[in-house]
This record gives sequence, structure tokens and C-alpha cells, in this order.
Amino acid sequence: MAKGLIITYALWAIGGPLGLHHIYLGRDSHALLWLLTLGGFGVGWAREFFRLPAYVNQANQEASRKKYRTARPPVNLIRFAGQVCVGIYFGVVALVCLNSLSFFYLLVLPLCVGAGVHLVASVGTETSDLQKILTACVVTSPIFYGSRFSPLPISLAASVTAVKHRRFKEPRSSPPRQLGPRLYLLGLGWLAFSAPLGYFVFHNTTATIFYLSDCMSAVLDALWFFPWLQGLLEYLLLLPYRILCALTGAGYPEESWKKVLEILLREYSQKEKEALEVLSVSEEASLEEITHSYRELVKVWHPDHNPNQMTESQQMFMRIQDAYETLLQRHKGPQRHKSL
Repeated sequence: MAKGLIITYALWAIGGPLGLHHIYLGRDSHALLWLLTLGGFGVGWAREFFRLPAYVNQANQEASRKKYRTARPPVNLIRFAGQVCVGIYFGVVALVCLNSLSFFYLLVLPLCVGAGVHLVASVGTETSDLQKILTACVVTSPIFYGSRFSPLPISLAASVTAVKHRRFKEPRSSPPRQLGPRLYLLGLGWLAFSAPLGYFVFHNTTATIFYLSDCMSAVLDALWFFPWLQGLLEYLLLLPYRILCALTGAGYPEESWKKVLEILLREYSQKEKEALEVLSVSEEASLEEITHSYRELVKVWHPDHNPNQMTESQQMFMRIQDAYETLLQRHKGPQRHKSL
């Protein structure tokens, strides 16, 4: 069935960052890439406004791709840059969510970076050699073992390999898959990427809220000499909640915001649970109770009071200090939100 340009533009406008128009055109690799990067971080989606006629033409002339079997696609600098960026993006997500896995830098990280690079290399009518891309990643990764910046050189090596082994896709020898199986495969790809990221975000909800709160409060505090600018920023920060309350018929947006924070901040992160154990207090303990326990433990484990166990007492003393700072930050966090 011939693809329509008007329908393609409509899908691009409605769900372009989610790749709906690429699903319609049968460009599943491109659709998955857009789904995982929200339309190439927004830039690729906007750029496609001028490229949609060419995409529709390619989808309607599938048979003409037979001539690509013996040809080689030209080097595309935009595709190369996309390979590097998405490879780094996949690598950073792996660093954040999967760095506790065994053989992370030797196997997990290079496979994630290679998957991102190959996904971009397989967009449209082109593809590359996945095996050689992954080999380049696995060989490069040990050189930068343990470095937080390792996704960059790994992605560069994989992208160069992808360019070197680029080729046009073979024309389909069988009818394309039905929409159901295609959506199923896209869903599996999205789930494989988002599940570790979602677990990390929700597992560290409290820490994330505190970090964002501190950043916002720091910005607002720095603008005390510009009251009008401070007020404008507060209004913009609360604007999504004002819209939500207007649509749902809830109460005042500030009250809704406080309720949301109260629900989120009830949950303790793993680090905070460990701090509670170190200070031997319950989750319901007040700041005064925590401070009291901290002072008592400091007296017991101070290195000057344990000359015969100097190493052990120093380590425990540092753990007590860190635990108190962690719980102190938690109890001070809600006070920060009052400025919003």
C-alpha cells in the first residue's frame, strides 16, 4: 500500500518524537531510535520536517533498492555524529544504571555502546556489521577501564568501524511483518532500555528530589536581589502543576505540590536506610532523636577514646559522620521546598 505524505506529516506532528511516522513508513530501526531518544533529543525530529518527502518516496519505491546490493553508501557526517552521540548516550545510561554488574567495563558497557552505535547505523536504507562494531567496543573498553569518560572513546571506535563497514540493506525477499509483531519487537527494545533506567530513577527517588530541590533553591537564593526574576522563576517551576490542577480540578497548585513531595519524601533511599542502621534509629525518628544518637555514638567511637582500636574507631567514626550528614540532609530537604 502506498504511503501518503499528508498522513506522514500528521503522524510526525502528533507523535514524531515517539517515531509514529517511522512506524507508518516501515522504518522500525528509526522508530526505535526516536523512541529511545525522544526524536533524536528533539533536534532530529525538527530536522525531519524537510526530509519526510524523501522518506515517503523511499517507502513507496522499495523495489528500487535492488541496485544498492553492489553499491556502497556515501559517508554521512550527520549519521556519524549521531552514532557517536547515541553511543555515548547508551554508555552513560549504562554507567548510571548497570555499573554494579560484574564485568561491567569489560562486557556490559561496550555492548551497550555498540548497540547504540549500530542502531543509528541501521537507520533507513543503510546498515553495518554488528559483529565488527561490538568487537571494536570490546577491544577499546579495557584501555579506558574504570573511567567515567570511557563511553566517548568506545563510541568513537565503534562509529569509525560502522562507517568502514557501512552498506545498503538488502531488499526484502518476503512481505513485511504485520503491525502487531513489529510493535511487539519495538516494545521489547524500549523495555530493555527503559527498565534499568526506570529502576534506578525510582530506587533513588528521594535523592533525586533532594538534588533537584537543592539546585532550585540555590538558584532562587542567588536571585534574592532580583525579586521579580525570582518570582518569575517560581511561577515557571510551578506552571506544570498549575496546568495539572486546572485539568483535574484539584485544589491550589502549591498545596498539590506539597502533597506530591510529602508522598515522595516518605520513602527512604538505600543510603538513608544504611544511615538509620548506623545511628540505630527508626524511620520515624525525629531530628532531635537522630542528633542525640549521633552525639552518643560519637562519644563512644571517637578515636581519642579508643587508642587500642584506632583503625576500627576511625572507620566507624567516619561512618557515623556520613550517616548523620545523610539524615540531616533528608530532614532539611523539606524545609527547602517551602521557598517554592
